[in-house]
Amino acid sequence: MPFTLAIVGRPNVGKSTLFNRLTGRRQALVDDRPGVTRDRREGRTKVRGREIAVVDTPGFEEAKGDTIEAKMRRQAEEAIAAADAAVFMVDARAGVTPLDRAFAGMLRRAKRPVLLVANKCEGSLHQAGLAEAHALGLGEPLGVSAEHGLGIEELWDWVVRHMPKEAEASGDEAEPETEEEAEVSWESKPVKLAIVGRPNVGKSTLVNRLIGEERLLTGPEPGITRDAIAVPWRYKGAEVEIVDTAGLRKRPRIEDRVEKLAAGDTINTIRYAEVCVLVLDGDAILDKQDLTIARHVIEEGRALVIAVNKWDAVADKTSALKQLKDRLEASLHQAKGVAWIATSGLKGSNLDKLMDAVLDARARWNRRIPTSQLNRWLNEAVERHTPPLVQGRRVKIRYATQVKARPPTFALWVNNIAALPESYERYLAGSLREIFDLEGVPIRFLLRKGKNPYADKEN
Repeated sequence: MPFTLAIVGRPNVGKSTLFNRLTGRRQALVDDRPGVTRDRREGRTKVRGREIAVVDTPGFEEAKGDTIEAKMRRQAEEAIAAADAAVFMVDARAGVTPLDRAFAGMLRRAKRPVLLVANKCEGSLHQAGLAEAHALGLGEPLGVSAEHGLGIEELWDWVVRHMPKEAEASGDEAEPETEEEAEVSWESKPVKLAIVGRPNVGKSTLVNRLIGEERLLTGPEPGITRDAIAVPWRYKGAEVEIVDTAGLRKRPRIEDRVEKLAAGDTINTIRYAEVCVLVLDGDAILDKQDLTIARHVIEEGRALVIAVNKWDAVADKTSALKQLKDRLEASLHQAKGVAWIATSGLKGSNLDKLMDAVLDARARWNRRIPTSQLNRWLNEAVERHTPPLVQGRRVKIRYATQVKARPPTFALWVNNIAALPESYERYLAGSLREIFDLEGVPIRFLLRKGKNPYADKEN
């Protein structure tokens, strides 16, 4: 396990900005309003040959009960308890507040190494706040500017001094893999799984039930999740990086800046996932927005699995199933045969079936078909249903080969590319799915003009 550093403090002191700076990536959402971060987010980085896990946390507030603020406070407390060390941030421009003092007292009792960081020290308006920070009883404050990168080297110096000797890296970083090496070794790599859907369909509850802990904030209010939060997990011996995402509403309805940032984070998560689980509300199956999200997943070339959630609350299950099947058949032909599982995140129903479907979808998404088998299939498919005539001449598909997986992508050599209708490509995709067990996976064709490029080599 890497050395873990938690970034903590009250709302709006710059924790997420510092997190992005330390991890070297713009992962956490940043806005001037307090309370944007609601869940813990972890990022990995290397400093002087040592691996470090950096954890961004929600703003600490003195709240109790079952409010969102109280849940955010518990997230911060759990992050401190799990960390090896903490960076406690205050706002040097705003000065030390009573909430800062309360948080400092809690950190002293936590018995963890704590670095007191006074943020926003660029310019000349921070001197008074930096002096006030001495009174928190956490040692000499370090003045930094997370936005401008001031003081970051000194911060890393402190972290490295507090790391155990055995945390040192044993060698240089490995060279990045080629695409061919990545495809060969995909089974040994973590499954990149994104949980997507409309707001308030139970995505976070489903993730919490899967991993067996209350890791993510949940509640009846829509839009609680804002960041796309990655959680490492194991299922039947397989490493899984499961990412909970913010709910996606129809684009014209998104006016709030934070919601726009959250939606962009979700879209980016889909782009880098391997499998996306689209979570539906059992009482509102595959409405227009659900289909929009599903089509986006397919257009990005990701494998798709559908979880019909809150199934325990569905009164007329027969009617709901009929509606689901009819809409899949009519509106989602691009991923014909997509697996769907009736689940309940609240009660934990059918979650093993859901994850088995995810692993099956990932295997199909990575599948490679030998060229000889592919061309036998092509000849039989063309014999069953010949391409159309154009101006008295038959469109001919001379050869096929798979050029890549993730998703399965095939090159077809055609004598007249413009004359091959989309309906015939859909026929070929459907036949491929049926013969080679590629159901639920997007299939792409690249049309090439000319003769069989391998004819001479084969002769």
